[in-house]
Amino acid sequence: MELRQIRYFHCVARELSFTRAAKLLHIAQPPLSRQIKLLEEELGVKVFERQGRGIRLTDAGKYFMDHTQKMTQQLEETIKATQRIGKKDRIWFGVGFVPSTLYGYMPDFIRELRNLSAKVEIGLVEMTTLQQFEALKMGRIDLGMGRIKLNDPEIARLVLLDEPLVLAVPRHHPLASLSGIGVNEILQEPLIVYPASPRPSYADHVLDLFSQHGYTPNVVQEVNELQTAIGLVAAGIGVSLVPESVKRLLRDDVVYIDFNAAGFTSPVMMSWRKSDESVFLKEVVALAKKMAML
Repeated sequence: MELRQIRYFHCVARELSFTRAAKLLHIAQPPLSRQIKLLEEELGVKVFERQGRGIRLTDAGKYFMDHTQKMTQQLEETIKATQRIGKKDRIWFGVGFVPSTLYGYMPDFIRELRNLSAKVEIGLVEMTTLQQFEALKMGRIDLGMGRIKLNDPEIARLVLLDEPLVLAVPRHHPLASLSGIGVNEILQEPLIVYPASPRPSYADHVLDLFSQHGYTPNVVQEVNELQTAIGLVAAGIGVSLVPESVKRLLRDDVVYIDFNAAGFTSPVMMSWRKSDESVFLKEVVALAKKMAML
């Protein structure tokens, strides 16, 4: 399957007309129809069907459209960035991050990072801490911002800050009126942890904190996203322990309670390849330390 065929498909899908699409693409209609037919043959399904004198997307065509639009846009942006880098206009610097860091440390750090050098293209990729380690060793990213403590002889790590945990509960929960709460008060509460995979993850970090203090929480649900966990809390499915900075995720149906339990914290950790001696990376590490006041 060629990228050109997918672009042709998107144009026809938007116009719902081979004639108009051919004009926009500056090609004749027969070659366009032939490329769409080849695309359908490779997929093994029809993506368009006749509707009177026009055409419409099949259910398979709608699915293909939805799932290839973002992919092709990202690919085109990658191609442009690659061309800039190849022409020595920019250096690419990849940063992997876990979503929860976006509620605290990361936004200001990203702003300052982008101002470090006009010659550097900053690429941001959402991924778990475990995925960051793999991506660092493969050279897919140059820096990782995660939350769990993993050890690898090829990776250098630095704890930038250690956030207290807070308990997210539904607005009308009996505990919602409390300003603080301890471990014993939540052991019977249905606990929602995230992410469910890949493991080890922040979920394992939270469960390990309970285990270290001799407690066994009542886990009722494992989900993959922080937002999903908070949504299920709002729906009354359970409660969830989240980093304090997540309190900035304001919702009318969720209350955050200070968690008064020694040691129940979540570190924000920066990772990079030990073998990376680039000048820009050293500047980035220095910036991160300065912003974390280390």
